[in-house]
Amino acid sequence: MEGAVCAGCGRTLDEIARWSNMSPDEKLAVLTRLAAQKAAS
Repeated sequence: MEGAVCAGCGRTLDEIARWSNMSPDEKLAVLTRLAAQKAAS
């Protein structure tokens, strides 16, 4: 299931698993990537 993403939020399974331990900068990087992907679609 590598590379699988959540249909609801778009985060990878690894990002979901690590979310509570991510720094604010790491979370911001994920959210920025998600926003860019949404804008491109």
